[in-house]
Amino acid sequence: MSDRGGTAASVPAAGEWPAPAALSMELNHMGSFDWDLEGGQMHLDEGALRLFDLRPEEYGGDPQQLNSRVTKEESARLDALISQAIAQGRPAYSAYMRVQLRDGASRLTHTQGAIIRDGDGRAHRIIGMVRDATLELNYSAQQFALDQERRRQTGVVQQTTAALANATTVHDVIGVLGGAEGLARLGAVNMVLGLVDAGRIQVIAMGEGTETTLADYTRVDDPGLPLSEVVRTGRPRLVLSRAEFAAAYPRLYPYAESLGIDSAAYLPLIAEGRVIGALGLSYRGKSAFSPEERNLLVALSSGVGQSLQRAKLHDREHGLAEDLQQAMLPRSIPEVPGAEVAVRYRAAHEGQGIGGDWYDVITLSGGRVGVVIGDVQGHDTQAAAVMGQLRIVLRAYAGEGHAPATVMARASEFLHELDTERFATCTYAEIDLSTGALQLVRAGHIDPLVRHADGGCRALSVPGGLPLGLSATFGPLDYPVTTLALDPGDALLMCTDGLVEVPGADLGDGMAQLMELVSTGPGDIAELSDRLCEVVDERHIQDDMALVMLRRTAGDTAQPGSRLRQYIPASDPEALSAARHMIRSAVRSWGAGERADEIELVADELITNALLHTDGPAVVTIRPLGAPESRLRVEVEDRSSALPHRREPGEAGVSGRGLLLVDMLADAWGVESRGNDKCVWAEFG
Repeated sequence: MSDRGGTAASVPAAGEWPAPAALSMELNHMGSFDWDLEGGQMHLDEGALRLFDLRPEEYGGDPQQLNSRVTKEESARLDALISQAIAQGRPAYSAYMRVQLRDGASRLTHTQGAIIRDGDGRAHRIIGMVRDATLELNYSAQQFALDQERRRQTGVVQQTTAALANATTVHDVIGVLGGAEGLARLGAVNMVLGLVDAGRIQVIAMGEGTETTLADYTRVDDPGLPLSEVVRTGRPRLVLSRAEFAAAYPRLYPYAESLGIDSAAYLPLIAEGRVIGALGLSYRGKSAFSPEERNLLVALSSGVGQSLQRAKLHDREHGLAEDLQQAMLPRSIPEVPGAEVAVRYRAAHEGQGIGGDWYDVITLSGGRVGVVIGDVQGHDTQAAAVMGQLRIVLRAYAGEGHAPATVMARASEFLHELDTERFATCTYAEIDLSTGALQLVRAGHIDPLVRHADGGCRALSVPGGLPLGLSATFGPLDYPVTTLALDPGDALLMCTDGLVEVPGADLGDGMAQLMELVSTGPGDIAELSDRLCEVVDERHIQDDMALVMLRRTAGDTAQPGSRLRQYIPASDPEALSAARHMIRSAVRSWGAGERADEIELVADELITNALLHTDGPAVVTIRPLGAPESRLRVEVEDRSSALPHRREPGEAGVSGRGLLLVDMLADAWGVESRGNDKCVWAEFG
């Protein structure tokens, strides 16, 4: 350091040991002062004069002469500090002050003085030292900068670790590292990330401008690529200059030069004791890595490796779960004459993305179709497995011809017997597309909606029973059937609650919003279904969602040959009640409402006779005979070849009155033998 305002420092003479105290002070840029507080004079030695950048002739012992070197603010601060030390009885004081040099520069100095007191304790003299603290300032600045850098690096590790902790998938990990925020956090300008796969490196993320150059980044044994090198050796590789790029990796040099990259760090990603991939970070304006930075990179690679291993496992499980989910859902939806059908499924945005939501469309005899929507409790592979079993048994029960209430009751019993401790909500609908007759059964599920041909939308308030699996334990297997009419152009919408859930809103508000979306959405049900799925994606609901829409396109007049058919097991009053509902709905739908009571009574007698006298099931069919006759025919089939005989019941008898009633109310009736079975029929004009 130059001695502005003084002579050059001396050097010890040969053999002069130990050095005199004055020489030691001079060499270390120190000086002394003696301040007479009573007389107001302050003596400065040569070292002190040099520090204040004063010549001997410029200072005569008056402290006021130092004002040219010490600013008023500094002087006032020092006076206050010294006065406080004296008033508090302290033996000494210490302070830093900045001295203004004659060339306009400044020098940081440190002064320390011992306060001398008389016998009465009154301060009358201060003897002290003043020294150059510039080196101390430089060290402090360096230490501060080093501390700042250490804090920054610690923050990088903490922030990156926190972000990686929330990364569930491999895509999430890439987003943490490769996004603009991630690269800025790491101080890098580009990134490449590869995973080892069967002796090759699969590049899963590349920065801008790397696509062509890194197209061959696949072989682990490639000697000319740094990712391959760190995978083989398991050690980091730092490239500190473009010249080193050119010498060690000539294939990478054009890439580094075109992007202005000056250095790079290639890190092995290690998890469970083996290298699973490699990470490359590129830098501009950087030619060295400090020990702290190297430690940071090692910590970073360890965290990334663990996160990628966890993410790979999640992605693998997620893929298996998705495969299971898709295997359990219908592979295809059948063509349904007289209707348009749209189905959709969306997995949850978090977790494994698998649940128990399902749908199904079942073609039934007589121009009927069954539509199912359901949701098994839970979001795991067991929920999906239970869902698949439920879907199969529901399809089987419906295909056998059971009434909707019976289908639901048997499915509930089936789920109870599985002993999975799971329950399921479900809605099952049977629609006769030729007549529009709609039968709905609900088991703890949300209400379905109908969108009318004019765009209006309403919720169908359907009485329901307990969820499947609970009714067999906590209540009777009672599932009431609601019979409605689906007019031409009307669309039935059934969905799971993932479509109704709205963050911050209750179920009622969610249903209201869904109805608004349905009524204002596209008229085409496929486009409407896509729009509803987009809304679900935008909400990021943590639940899966399934929906099925069916729009009736057939005319509202029954065509010749159309029919409604119902299977009625023996000793099943629910099925008998469902058959009555079906007959009443069909009769009204076909325009014979004025004779509905007569037709229902005759059909009931025929069904009761079949069940009572054959000890087996019965199948009831009602169908129009077509214009111009406008006649209806009711048929009841059973598994007995014995033909019924009309007979007089007698005055006190009860048996025998049924066929007399049929004979009185029907326009015509008869019996058809069908091998070992028979069919009793009645017609009404």
